[in-house]
Amino acid sequence: MSSALTDLVPLPIVQAPMAGGVSVPQLAAAVSEAGGLGFLAAGYKTADGMYQEIKQLRGLTGRPFGVNLFMPQPEYAEPAAVDVYAHQLAGEAAWYETELGDPDSGRDDGYEAKLAVLLDNPVPVVSFHFGVPSREVLDALRRAGTFTLVTATSPDEARAVEQAGADGVIVQGAEAGGHQGTHRDIPENDGSAVGVLSLLGEIREAVGLPLIAAGGIMRGSQIAAVLAAGASAAQLGTAFLATAESGANAAHKQALTNPLFVRTALTRAFSGRPARGLVNRFLREHGPYAPAAYPEVHHLTSPVRKAAAKAGDAQGMALWAGQGHRMARELPAGQLVEVLAAELAEAGSALSGRGGAG
Repeated sequence: MSSALTDLVPLPIVQAPMAGGVSVPQLAAAVSEAGGLGFLAAGYKTADGMYQEIKQLRGLTGRPFGVNLFMPQPEYAEPAAVDVYAHQLAGEAAWYETELGDPDSGRDDGYEAKLAVLLDNPVPVVSFHFGVPSREVLDALRRAGTFTLVTATSPDEARAVEQAGADGVIVQGAEAGGHQGTHRDIPENDGSAVGVLSLLGEIREAVGLPLIAAGGIMRGSQIAAVLAAGASAAQLGTAFLATAESGANAAHKQALTNPLFVRTALTRAFSGRPARGLVNRFLREHGPYAPAAYPEVHHLTSPVRKAAAKAGDAQGMALWAGQGHRMARELPAGQLVEVLAAELAEAGSALSGRGGAG
């Protein structure tokens, strides 16, 4: 790993920040205590809600951890398309005995207020999704002693991250579960996402920053592969989704290895932005018609998704998952980190043995 990351955590294992109640303080603490880098997801929370979770996490561990922020989104130009989608979803709301949400519930996710909290009460690492912060923001966080990471899904995005002054890039491949962190949501680019190993090679040649690889990584041998390809660490989300400490709904955890859910797909059905999840009824029926409107569609579908989760109905939930979901292991998070580290060491030994052969 790069020296800055090595100083923070002993293992090249980062727990992905999964918004929506999955990345709770208990999960982040268990990962950090085991030698990885645990993460809180501030997305969809208020600034005070984020602050309270940071306080709780600090009460559980003295080890380094990270907090992830969503970047504010530009104005959406076609509200009529959201109205049409809302009409299509009326039957879902009726079925789950709830109302559709207000699509105009806010676009900035409390970004400025959360930044103020993180500058007043600095944390070891802050990462950003859906865009690049200004140089002023990144410089301010650096002065506060915070290591900054920004997601990129292409070499051009990685160059923008480097030019803005971030400390590292999260290289998110097409395999990753949840939302693709593209800086601009361009519908014409749907389906063009690149796998993590290919993307890692391209970005390694484009920028000189430390890289953290993300996308479908479920085993220590896969961590070894991305390290060999030039990453400083690997970020795993779906692997931690099934752990005991994860805040994911029980139906979501069970669906990861349920033979009913055989594949994943990138869809706009739940949020209006491309995100990878298990293919269920909701995704099949509504994915082809969902507009490119984030966060409007997220707000619109939120009550339906919550009602489905409360009912334990996986067919109406956003079952975010990466392509390696069938390899999920129901282990305590700290034990999972230990297993991954052992697998990584074994893979490293095998590679060393091959290198010395002949």
